[in-house]
Amino acid sequence: MSIVKINVLSVPAEQREVLERRFASRAGAVEGSDGFEWFELLRPVEGTDQYLVYTRWRSEEDFQNWMNGSMKAAHQGTAGGEGGGERPKPAATGSTLWSFEVVQQAAPK
Repeated sequence: MSIVKINVLSVPAEQREVLERRFASRAGAVEGSDGFEWFELLRPVEGTDQYLVYTRWRSEEDFQNWMNGSMKAAHQGTAGGEGGGERPKPAATGSTLWSFEVVQQAAPK
């Protein structure tokens, strides 16, 4: 079965819009990766400043290949494609990666 990776990002209120705009501008960046199955950016509603970046993968190997390939390259380059410019300050103040194996699932009938 698939694996799920959830990146927990601590995002101060004044940086929420920045984070969401950056994710919107990266649309399509992961979708073509081998083994990629699903992506969601989850905004906190109340009681926390933590966004959840949910991705689902066919295997751990597929996730690692993406992490060490196109994701790594995207995060080492200049954001926004503006050559020679300084990289913008991260919107998140902290990040934790959670890993899960899918052991059961259900879909609407």
